[in-house]
Amino acid sequence: MKILVVDDHALVREGLHQVLQGLDDAVQVLQASTCTQAFEMVRDHHDLDLILLDYHLPDMTGLEALRVLGLRHPELPVLMISGVANVPVMQEVMQAGACGFITKSGRSEVLLQAIRQVLDGDVYVSPELQTRSDAPAAGSRTGRAALTHRQELVLQELLDGRSNREISASLHISDETVKTHVTAILRHFDVLNRTQAVVAAAREGYRPLSQTPP
Repeated sequence: MKILVVDDHALVREGLHQVLQGLDDAVQVLQASTCTQAFEMVRDHHDLDLILLDYHLPDMTGLEALRVLGLRHPELPVLMISGVANVPVMQEVMQAGACGFITKSGRSEVLLQAIRQVLDGDVYVSPELQTRSDAPAAGSRTGRAALTHRQELVLQELLDGRSNREISASLHISDETVKTHVTAILRHFDVLNRTQAVVAAAREGYRPLSQTPP
């Protein structure tokens, strides 16, 4: 597992590095202090599984960086972190494609839970924001697209009959990332296998590219 931590404070990056060791003995943590550096690292490391992205960065906001990442690497999940629990900002971040929003004031166990949840294909919102009436519940897709953009890319590959290895090559993501998205797709449609997912998706109007009107 490979995770990129993007934060302009060295102590925060090192602290997150230590916490992330609790995920897996083999976890590899990369660090970047600016968005520009982060973009370069994402370009050079095609096997990244997750980005932890600070909202306040020196060269651009985390929200701006999130939009750039969404265009260049739509398959890569991003968990936004911030020192402030701000509902409007959280909502804007989620609408821009983040898979989760968590505050830095949370416990280490909460951060690890959030990361595991995002890697499983769910959406995560920090507990202190869940009590707000205008914030989405953790793991809920209410008010958002039925599937995230990343999951829809993988679903389209499934509809076109591609194997996990072929999806990995087509989207330039790791086999493990493909498996994570497939698992999330199965959970979303409440089915047990890929064939059932394709059938369920077809019932909701999804079509293979060969059958999609130009």
